[in-house]
Amino acid sequence: MTKRMILVVGVALLVGAASNARCQAVLESAAEAHDGWITATPESAGVALKPLQDMEAAIRAGDFKKIGSVLIARHGKLVYENYLDGSADTLRDTRSATKSITDALVGLAIGEKRLTGVDARVLAILPERARKIQNPDPRKDKITVEDFLTMSSVLECDDWNDASRGNEERMYVIEDWAQFILDLPVRGHMHLGEREEPPKYGRYFSYCTGGVFVLSEVLQKATGERTDRYAQDKLFGPLGITDVQWVYSPLGIPQTGGGLRLTGRDMLKVAQLYLNGGTWQGRRIVDESWVKASTQPHAQIDGETEYGYLWWLKAFKSAGKSYPAFFMSGNGGNKVVAFPALDMAVVITSTNYNTRGMHEQTEKLLTDYILPAVSE
Repeated sequence: MTKRMILVVGVALLVGAASNARCQAVLESAAEAHDGWITATPESAGVALKPLQDMEAAIRAGDFKKIGSVLIARHGKLVYENYLDGSADTLRDTRSATKSITDALVGLAIGEKRLTGVDARVLAILPERARKIQNPDPRKDKITVEDFLTMSSVLECDDWNDASRGNEERMYVIEDWAQFILDLPVRGHMHLGEREEPPKYGRYFSYCTGGVFVLSEVLQKATGERTDRYAQDKLFGPLGITDVQWVYSPLGIPQTGGGLRLTGRDMLKVAQLYLNGGTWQGRRIVDESWVKASTQPHAQIDGETEYGYLWWLKAFKSAGKSYPAFFMSGNGGNKVVAFPALDMAVVITSTNYNTRGMHEQTEKLLTDYILPAVSE
């Protein structure tokens, strides 16, 4: 049995009266993984085991469906990991959680001055696209990188609306995904009365995976490297992430809008990187100013949720308290969450793809079990 197998078996047995001893064995095995994580016991980081044991029991009883893994880091140390499907080595399909990684890549390109900034105009960077564009409109010429980072471009693209011409399912059956998106018509907004009230932050949010995919071509043109290679050189390599699997378009362009496969531990590194203001184990990777800009609101989604630069922003309520967070989110209920006030990062992977309540289920694990386990 390999060391990683010992780790997984140890985590799976983290129940009952022997939990404390078994948890210590898990952490000792984890320390041998040499992936950059420093480990500690939950109690030493102010995380109580009892709520986590209750969570495990509820998952195994079937109260929560298709949960793959749960990991917690507190004060920069890995204090808990549980694999209910697969192992620590399993590459998890992050789906749209990939988008937040694309934000980091854009920030890196701007930090290296390979991309002028978020106000850079997309069609100016991709003139070959502009020359053959359908539904030409001067407003398309003004689409910026920031418009795609905030899901607020003028293009008629809405993955949450099956009738939208830019719905991602229509994109996937086309060979040239970027041209498909840029060819879309300009969207309109119905409103009650003659006067339309401007949206909060001045942007109309419309969830558009295709727009984030276009950023893959923008990054390649700006950096001179294919996006997956740039990511390995500038982000994954410095984080000690070596095992990743990308999805590619029919034309071989890395899909920066979703589908990237990573291990749970490596997803947790991304959250910890942003929680640390852009550093990992003392090494500066992403500019602190970029992390701050990415995790502050630029568009409003609903009364409880806002959007940064490809990061979701929301306060999770638990036991009468409210805990602001920024997080990565993907189909199936995948969540990679950072709680700045608690100095805590959490990964929950789930394969409840395209099911009603998938995100609510994951959030219930956070609010009913994980947050109650943490002392402030």
